[in-house]
Amino acid sequence: MNFEECIKKNGFLVYTNVGGSMLPLLREGKDIMYITEVKNRLKLFDAVLFRRPGVTGRGEYVLHRIIRCYPDNSYYIIGDNCYTGEVVKKENILGVLTKVKRGKRDIDCNSITHKIYVYGWYLTYPVRYCIHIAWMIVRKIFKI
Repeated sequence: MNFEECIKKNGFLVYTNVGGSMLPLLREGKDIMYITEVKNRLKLFDAVLFRRPGVTGRGEYVLHRIIRCYPDNSYYIIGDNCYTGEVVKKENILGVLTKVKRGKRDIDCNSITHKIYVYGWYLTYPVRYCIHIAWMIVRKIFKI
């Protein structure tokens, strides 16, 4: 059963993530994601699971965060640990992240502490981006 079928049948998906694009929120192979079907209007900073059309295997399903909403029901989505994103149409979005289980602790994605994390993370994006570019230049110059 693929992700679409699981969400359609059960209304939710419980899965562990692959990759580091959502660090520090999600740690690869350690945290458990609870993704529910989209029932309400998607909003800024929702972390959504979507399917990339025409892609199979690793990268077919991606969980990233909405950072821009467009009037045509498409969204600019980027990972918490990424510096480039992509536009995704609403019909390609399968579900929204509602909870993360980290060991014995649950992180509710609608809690005030999670919202503070998200706003803080995105307010520091310009500084993190500049540090990223500077590090890339240093690596290129010194062949690190």
